[in-house]
Amino acid sequence: MQFLEISKRYEQNVVFDHFSLDIPVQSILSVVGPSGEGKTTLLQMAAGLLEPDGGSIRKETSEEGSVSYLFQESRLLGSSTVYANVELALRRSHSSETERRQIALHYLAMVGLSGSLALYPSQLSGGMRQRVAIARAFAHPANLMLLDEPFQSLDIKLKFSLVDAFLKLWEEQPRTTLFVTHDPKEALMLGDAVCCLGDPKKPLWYQQIDIPRNARNITDAKMLAWEATLVRTLVNA
Repeated sequence: MQFLEISKRYEQNVVFDHFSLDIPVQSILSVVGPSGEGKTTLLQMAAGLLEPDGGSIRKETSEEGSVSYLFQESRLLGSSTVYANVELALRRSHSSETERRQIALHYLAMVGLSGSLALYPSQLSGGMRQRVAIARAFAHPANLMLLDEPFQSLDIKLKFSLVDAFLKLWEEQPRTTLFVTHDPKEALMLGDAVCCLGDPKKPLWYQQIDIPRNARNITDAKMLAWEATLVRTLVNA
């Protein structure tokens, strides 16, 4: 996916001004930046929910079609079970009930919820609800994934447990992914690259993360140096 010379403004607030960004196919781009600097706008334009005032957005053939959107809130149907919340997302794309069941059970198993299929959202912890949302997002047949701070407001242990669940699914079926977060550590641990917004014309900071995800350690000297640079960039934005 490419954002080519895009411009977007809300009255007097210029969010993007001939801004360009390239996200390689089947990679994860972590997007950080101060509030109000275009993170959600970027996601909405990627989803086709918002048109840029100028410039264009180019998608590869493999990125066209429907989009999976994962939010900070799980947004589950309270009247449906864990299983039904995932199975319902497949009804438009899969007419076979047997096939829908196989897919739903597969993704729920991968996030560790095989024993919770008959429970309702009100019976789940916040972390379990978000696991259902992750399973649903991957079960949905989309080639583009948009994540809007899905791990925010969680304790550190739960957060990294959910990150691991997400990566397990993503590595099984990689999809071009934009991941918005306020957490520098999260951005560095998850992304193939990190982009910091804050200047309408260009990223304030852009860094390829050349360490394999399964070898990343936030205490590694290189990771700590990147984190320090990113934090300074955010503080001075």
